[in-house]
Amino acid sequence: MKLPNKVAIITGGASGIGRGIAHAMVKEGAKVVIVDINEEKGLATEIELQEVGIAKFINGDISVRSTIKKIVDEVVNLFGKIDILVNNAHVSKQVLFTETTDAELSLSFNTGFYPTFYFMQECFPYLKETKGSVINFASGAGLEGLPTQASYAAAKEAIRGISRVAANEWGVYGINVNCISPIASSPGVQQWKEHFPEDYEILINKIPLRRLGDCEKDIGRAAVFLASEDSDYMTGQTLMLDGGAQKLR
Repeated sequence: MKLPNKVAIITGGASGIGRGIAHAMVKEGAKVVIVDINEEKGLATEIELQEVGIAKFINGDISVRSTIKKIVDEVVNLFGKIDILVNNAHVSKQVLFTETTDAELSLSFNTGFYPTFYFMQECFPYLKETKGSVINFASGAGLEGLPTQASYAAAKEAIRGISRVAANEWGVYGINVNCISPIASSPGVQQWKEHFPEDYEILINKIPLRRLGDCEKDIGRAAVFLASEDSDYMTGQTLMLDGGAQKLR
């Protein structure tokens, strides 16, 4: 196993990419804590994971900073340490650039950027002890500047920025900080497909492998790599898991 007895926090872990990562990590021996605002899905995913290994669901609104500290404290009380932090949770609305309001910007930054930033701050002392790993999430929306995704792209590129800063500052402690930029068959992408079928077909045709990534097999397994000893010499990078659709600039 690649992650024996390692303790992982995965935000947005009740469904989609987060759920896929949780399944991949628990199969590699990690003790997985999934954090999500959706209690019904979170409890269901907890049951799935417990059939394979050790897992815990914590319900919480991570747009509230005080909640993040409580979650980190609870994880440490339960398992005594933190080895892996996966900041996957993010909510945004698709709106044209000129129609994007403070409300859309706040939604994206308060569910994506700020929780990522605060979780990293709260987990730092424990990651320092374990020489742990941080996995954050970038997006082609930011790399390519996709239409209608100004708030999402802004938050994702801000996440990449702080990830590089943390990689430089925390490298001396043996902490790896990397980003994944995925295209995967998540519930959010499926909803997007329903509302924008023509854009969806354009996306598929742009992907050289002509398919969307699987949340567990393609994204989850790569996250296992980033959290394992196999990637000890890799930090400050953005891993493109998009079937070859985009080239990192």
